[in-house]
Formats: sequence, structure tokens, C-alpha cells
Amino acid sequence: MSHPLAIEKRSSEVWETLGKVKTEFGKFGEILDKTQKKLQEANNNMERVSSKTRNIERKLSKVQELPVTENDFLVLID
Repeated sequence: MSHPLAIEKRSSEVWETLGKVKTEFGKFGEILDKTQKKLQEANNNMERVSSKTRNIERKLSKVQELPVTENDFLVLID
């Protein structure tokens, strides 16, 4: 059978390891929360961009294209 002192030592090492894992897991959770907030912020920005794009497209749809003649084109490239 194992010696009680050896079992006590191993038990202490296990508790120490669990304490370190708990600390690291807490840090992991903090990073995860920060990442989630940044992703939500990016998503909100994308929604605003989509809204602005639709608004610009609506306004541009009211603009009529002017006919371009060959002479107009030649003036633009000279």
C-alpha cells in the first residue's frame, strides 16, 4: 500500500495544479468576453455600413445616366 505521506504530497500537488488551471481558465474567460464584445462591435459596424450602402444605392438609383457620345469620350481622354 502507498504511504500516507506520499498520498498527502500527491494530493497537495493535484490541488496546486487545479488552482493554476482555475486561474488560467479565468483569464481565458476574460479574453473570450473581450473577443465577444469586439465581434459584436464589428457586427454593429457592418450593420451600419449595410444601412449606409442601401441609403446611397437608393439615392443613386434616382440619378439618370447621361448619354455619352464619342466626342464626349475623346474630350475626356485628351
